[in-house]
Amino acid sequence: MNKNTVLGWGTFIMVLMGLLLIGLGIFRYSEVSGWGFAAVGVGFLANAWVFNALKGRV
Repeated sequence: MNKNTVLGWGTFIMVLMGLLLIGLGIFRYSEVSGWGFAAVGVGFLANAWVFNALKGRV
């Protein structure tokens, strides 16, 4: 595996975790803690976006 493949897998895993956390925030925790889960999920998606942008440049 080269570095672009590793970044691709990292992006894929972070997108899955981000969507899972957003889903937990929406469906499982309907109180204030759901906002925290959703915010962390959005942060994961932002990091995955950065990882995807780094492919081919590192």
